[in-house]
Amino acid sequence: MIHIVLYQPEKPANTGNILRTAVALSAKVHLIGPLTFKVDDHSLKRAGMDYLTTADYEYYENLDAFNEKHPHVNGYYITRYTNKSYVNADFSQPGGEFYLFFGSESKGLPHQLLRDNFARSYRIPMVPNARSLNLSNAVAIVSYEVARQQDFMGLAKAEAIKGRDFLKNESID
Repeated sequence: MIHIVLYQPEKPANTGNILRTAVALSAKVHLIGPLTFKVDDHSLKRAGMDYLTTADYEYYENLDAFNEKHPHVNGYYITRYTNKSYVNADFSQPGGEFYLFFGSESKGLPHQLLRDNFARSYRIPMVPNARSLNLSNAVAIVSYEVARQQDFMGLAKAEAIKGRDFLKNESID
């Protein structure tokens, strides 16, 4: 299972988008506070659309509370401060529990957390003068890499809502 761990996210729209992505992947989101918004915030709901009612998420007051509940996680820490690309991480273990840690929009993950987990830290390659990507985009990129390495296990690989042959229908406007 994919676990998306957001350390002190600051923008409700990003968090809403991430919750929506998590629903599409059947992933769980762990929100580590403090947060600058309420989980029922209007902009969070707008970004998450109607997906928020089915989103699997849990809130923790701080990193210590998360660690107390999840003392031995298989963590992957996404940061710009390493040289290993996320595509080099091995997410292929079937039925594995993969915790993907992402930091806040303005500060990232705590420096000590990254130092303590340097061997399990990965980056998303980009041009040298780019500081970062949008948080919800970064989460989608890495989360879908986990799903890809698992051959999208449990995810629909064909159109399920409008039907497999939807594009063959000539009455489409």
